[in-house]
Amino acid sequence: MIPRSRVRNIGISAHIDSGKTTLSERILFYTGRIHAIEEVRGGGKGATMDFMDLEKEHGITITSAATTCQWHDTQINLIDTPGHVDFTIEVERSLRVLDGSVMVLCAVAGVQSQSITVDRQMKRYRVPRLAFINKMDRLGADPFRVVQAMRDKLQLNAVLLQYPIGSEENFQGVIDLVEMTAHYYQGENGEDSVKKLIPDALVYEAQQAREKLLDALSLFSEAMTEQLLEGEEVSQELIWQTIRKATLSLELTPVLLGSAFKNKGVQNLLDAIALYLPSPIDRELVKTAESVSIYPNPDDSLVALAFKLTVESFGQLTYIRIYSGTLKPGDTVYNSRTGKRVQINRLVRMHANKREEMQVAVAGDIIALLSVDCASGDTLCSGKLLSLERMFVPEPVITLSIMAKKQESGDRLSKALNRFQKEDPTFRVTHDPESSATLISGMGELHLEIYIERIQREYNTEVYVGKPAVAYRETILQKATFDYRLKKQTGGSGQFAHVTGWIEPTSEPFVFENRVVGGAIPKEYIGACEKGFQEAMRSGQLEGYPVTGVKVVLEGGSYHPIDSSEIAFRSAAHQALEQAFIKANPCILEPIMLVEVETPNEFFGRVQGDLSSRRGLLLGSETMLSYTVIRAEVPLAKMFGYSTDLRSLTSGMATFSMEFACYRQALAVKS
Repeated sequence: MIPRSRVRNIGISAHIDSGKTTLSERILFYTGRIHAIEEVRGGGKGATMDFMDLEKEHGITITSAATTCQWHDTQINLIDTPGHVDFTIEVERSLRVLDGSVMVLCAVAGVQSQSITVDRQMKRYRVPRLAFINKMDRLGADPFRVVQAMRDKLQLNAVLLQYPIGSEENFQGVIDLVEMTAHYYQGENGEDSVKKLIPDALVYEAQQAREKLLDALSLFSEAMTEQLLEGEEVSQELIWQTIRKATLSLELTPVLLGSAFKNKGVQNLLDAIALYLPSPIDRELVKTAESVSIYPNPDDSLVALAFKLTVESFGQLTYIRIYSGTLKPGDTVYNSRTGKRVQINRLVRMHANKREEMQVAVAGDIIALLSVDCASGDTLCSGKLLSLERMFVPEPVITLSIMAKKQESGDRLSKALNRFQKEDPTFRVTHDPESSATLISGMGELHLEIYIERIQREYNTEVYVGKPAVAYRETILQKATFDYRLKKQTGGSGQFAHVTGWIEPTSEPFVFENRVVGGAIPKEYIGACEKGFQEAMRSGQLEGYPVTGVKVVLEGGSYHPIDSSEIAFRSAAHQALEQAFIKANPCILEPIMLVEVETPNEFFGRVQGDLSSRRGLLLGSETMLSYTVIRAEVPLAKMFGYSTDLRSLTSGMATFSMEFACYRQALAVKS
């Protein structure tokens, strides 16, 4: 078994079209995991990690894919994640279980909208990262501008570890600023990494860049500061140690350069992953919801997190990260959420969609279990029942109605929807009681389009799809009190419940605070009151949209020793919130999207004007050579069909990305 100190659990994350999957393919090739390179868009079999037919056809990553490879004496467990914001949950749950990450940035476009989202996710889970500036061979490549953008836009302490040898079509290799050697890549697929002397024309620039690097690193090492002040040569070992220490503490982001498509710089990135990113034993101790620290010790009780599910013909495939303990086929563990026993039959290590049987897995491993019934986010334990903190799941912003074209296909549609809802926490299925329609909600048009296509292909079910609708919300703008008394007398026992308190705006979706004293409401009814308040928030009083951003303070009330019950207090709380909601200056919120458009300069005015006509708030623009990037916040309601309109405006030459930014008070909503 490989020592835990030589294991790296990493992910590759970036904005769409930055070259993540192309980079993953090269990593698998250079580590000997695959023996031929396939391209994302280039015919052939398609990239290894994009194994779904839809991924090959669309040329994008839809689901995160896991694999394991070996680089010298280091085992790398790799997860390739989607770049498109509609599939952001795949990035979210991957980063939740990873120890380190590689952020890929385009040498031309630099920091883009999804780069900012990925950065926010990495910071949320405190994941140390390397940055890889890809596409150094493209026209307009400028790694120094990208590094500055990382500092300005992401507030990262980004430091170049390499200096480019040429750029754009003349990009030949990189200069390692630690070793002060030039690296070139020879062979049919760049598999032969060759070290040479630094070209004479670049010696001065390389020395200047090295001085900047050492100056930045000296902040993290007193020994290095002393050596620099005394004019001594700083050893490579000390530089490596300092970079690693600062990277693990999230105080430094080492930056490397290359072109994955042109097979340049990938081997250096693999070296950096082994040198600078953490092993399972280097990461901060994992905390549970019970504030218990989990150590990555194979001899301790098992604690593992189920972070992703896929339902296949043989049953459920559950991806887990083992944080503590050892797991073998035949073991019995417990699901801490349900308290039920779980029998482990088979362990497999994943290589994209292929499986390799395992006889044992230990702390630090990312593996999959076959035919285990659990939900995404569940904790599996062998000792004391503990719950690892669940991952952040963003709320859906777009809804469609869906119906099977043929009545006999209804069961297949239900099976598909149940499966996808179980696999993807951002895909929701609800039923409209008024129209009896089935509604599906997701993160964007592409998100739902992919699922509709999967329903038609994988379940052979043709469907009717309604027009997209915006997921509006209702909230309150001021404080309001409630004093509601439920009193019903029927032939038998009656119902009595009395609740008083107030509601007020909050930044959280829902907060409940119990301030009842003196037994005015018995403790056994407090939980029923909270449930009643939550039920009332499912439908607002303005247009019936879900309510968010409300804090409920239960201050007092009264009860009847015979007629009071949980049902009575639940109903009273429901009615009380509705009573107060109307008095609290309610309003409707609409989802606002952060839109980033990359357009040739000649269409800049048209695109900007069109965004303004959609009630867009222009945040700024950045001009780079022949094109401009425009950023704006636009209501989702005005963005349906935008891809078609943008193509018409720019003769198909502009591209855009869009992600959820926030909810904001709506000016007007058509009911």
